[in-house]
Amino acid sequence: MAKIGVLLSGCGVNDGSEIHEAVLTMLALDRLGVERICLAPNIDQCDVVDHVSGTTVAETRNVLCESARIARGEIRDLATITAADMDAVILPGGFGAAKNLSDFAGAGAQARVQPEVLRFLKDMHRAKNPIGAICIAPAVIAIALGEFNPVLTVGNDPATAAALESFGAQHKDCVVEEIVVDRDNNLVSTPAYMLGPGLQEISLGIDKLVQEIVAMTT
Repeated sequence: MAKIGVLLSGCGVNDGSEIHEAVLTMLALDRLGVERICLAPNIDQCDVVDHVSGTTVAETRNVLCESARIARGEIRDLATITAADMDAVILPGGFGAAKNLSDFAGAGAQARVQPEVLRFLKDMHRAKNPIGAICIAPAVIAIALGEFNPVLTVGNDPATAAALESFGAQHKDCVVEEIVVDRDNNLVSTPAYMLGPGLQEISLGIDKLVQEIVAMTT
């Protein structure tokens, strides 16, 4: 049975993992009968957002603890994980990918990936273990693996596409229901809520991404 990681970045679209994307990913994995391993870095969030008002609040939250809300407590500290522990990994989107897994949201073209995340992604890539990225999460892949010219998608947003290409990635436009596959680097990406408009539409692309990632492990 394949072991597939789901790398979370908190809980909530504005400061962590996009919950719809994370749950749809986990559901698709369960339907395929693979073992799911949720993981997250044990670090403080970049910020905490009130999801009713959309404003930042003076509060500190931990990415691992918040991610455990989505994982129902079944989660592992990324620092304890290596590529030998799983066959593939998928990164849901949400601003947490651009705030906690990296600082792309604030740093733009000077962005860096959080050290444990960078270590893990390079480890996975070196082992030729497939990596899936949803919504804005391809930005994390572009920053971490830009030297390998990864082929990725965030949909059809020119500014974000240009930012990914500034790190060395090759961007391909993609509709919400489809995926972009980079077989040279064992990467799969889909736009999800970068395009929307809703659960039904994003689920189609996420299902295809999960199916392709699992197929790559066989």
